Amino acid sequence: MPAIADRNSSPFKEKVAAIKSDKSGETTRSNGCCTPQKRRLRSDEAAAKESPLSTPMKLKSPRRRLNSSPNSPANGIKEDFSEKPVKKNWNPRDVEQMRAVKEALHVSTPPSTVVCREDEQRRVLEFCKACVEQEKAGSLYVCGCPGTGKSLSMEKVRQQVIDWAKMEGLQPPEVLEMNCTSLANTSEIFSKILGKHQPKKKIMGSTSPLQHLQNLYSNKQAPSSSKMMLIIADELDYLITKDRAVLHDFFMLTTFPFSRCILIGIANSIDLADRFLPRLQSLNCKPMVVTFRAYSKDQILSILQERLLVLPYIVFQQQALELCARKVAAASGDMRKALCVCRSAVEILEAELRESASNESLASEGECISRQTASSLEIFRSQENNSPLQLLTHHDIFQLRIEHMALALSKTFRSPIVDTIQSLPQHQQIILCSAVKFFRGGKKDTTVGELNKSYIDICKSAVIPPVGILEYLSMCRVLNDQGLFKLGQSRDDKSKRVTLKVDEADISFALQGVRFFRNCLQ
Repeated sequence: MPAIADRNSSPFKEKVAAIKSDKSGETTRSNGCCTPQKRRLRSDEAAAKESPLSTPMKLKSPRRRLNSSPNSPANGIKEDFSEKPVKKNWNPRDVEQMRAVKEALHVSTPPSTVVCREDEQRRVLEFCKACVEQEKAGSLYVCGCPGTGKSLSMEKVRQQVIDWAKMEGLQPPEVLEMNCTSLANTSEIFSKILGKHQPKKKIMGSTSPLQHLQNLYSNKQAPSSSKMMLIIADELDYLITKDRAVLHDFFMLTTFPFSRCILIGIANSIDLADRFLPRLQSLNCKPMVVTFRAYSKDQILSILQERLLVLPYIVFQQQALELCARKVAAASGDMRKALCVCRSAVEILEAELRESASNESLASEGECISRQTASSLEIFRSQENNSPLQLLTHHDIFQLRIEHMALALSKTFRSPIVDTIQSLPQHQQIILCSAVKFFRGGKKDTTVGELNKSYIDICKSAVIPPVGILEYLSMCRVLNDQGLFKLGQSRDDKSKRVTLKVDEADISFALQGVRFFRNCLQ
């Protein structure tokens, strides 16, 4: 027998409430339940039309949601893309653009800002500020390897000291900058300092310029001639004599009671301070030492990117700049060397353009493809199925690629080992590549049989037929004779131990210019 719904049951109450809501229209459904609302006024109805919360939200399609977003043009608000300007493609055939790129990468072109040397500049600036404020003489020795930004940083500090003194209402110091390599003799440095103090006065008698300076700094000077003097002596190594008398006399100028000299000596010899500091310490004229360390890979990359920011187009692929920074940092950390390598890569591309200009088959619609790129395209077409090589994009053609940088690096850092690796046949290069990948796990040696398996895997991935075991053993002996491998002694050839005798970085650098090996070594 069917059950009769009770009036007090919840389903019966819900049906009655629904009927009442339909008749009166004073209740609305929200989130699946019914809630009574007060009687609305006309002003409330107008506000309800404007308020999105007074009516149920309807689901929209993804396209409508995008168009009705708060930042969409439909709401009168346009997105601002001006913060990220898009650089146009570089046209290496444009003479003006090529000239601008070479100028930006030239060593003599001063950058707008000196990056990665903020700490060293701050220390030198604070030293100079203290000397100017206290009107006290002092000496500072700046040392570091060539190309680490010493001279450029001192030039920036010199201007900062003058600007700071003017802002503080102090008398800016006189500035004397000199390169010791331009001196006729080491004692001429004292003549230049004296000439800055007394430009119109000639030295009479047998008194040397050094003695004149010593007498000048020993007596109280007139207020008009008591101005501080900032002396920046670059290439201080050239003042070294057998007895180092000139170097000692130079720094001893700050020990006289009325001296107003701020001496800054710059030299490439890091151990120079250790050689002459003990003597200067005994003479009570020990200078403050600031050391400029060699640039790291990240610092070189930052400086290159900072220099290229002035160009309105992208010149280098990011991978090419990273390769340059990594190689230069590992070799010397010389920023000037990195700039020379980049300029060499630009000149290599320029030479390719001149060669290909006369060959119509390699040029179409104003776009030039180098011979190396054309050969890569032929290899790709012949190995389309399962090939590790990739086609160059239209955007890559207008940029200096990693192949240009590898060639420029090989010309700059010419090494017999790199030349030997690059001149090897393809399968011997694959064996070296397999050895580099195998020893990356921390192993120092392995057997010929295990290395052969790694070699076969690389050949299969590139769809290259591997050589037989006898030919493979013969190639391993050739690599051993050339000093790239070291084979141990064993009756079974497959059980011989194999050790890599060259640095993995040299192998990676030598094979970096070939896309196939570059992908294998990544």
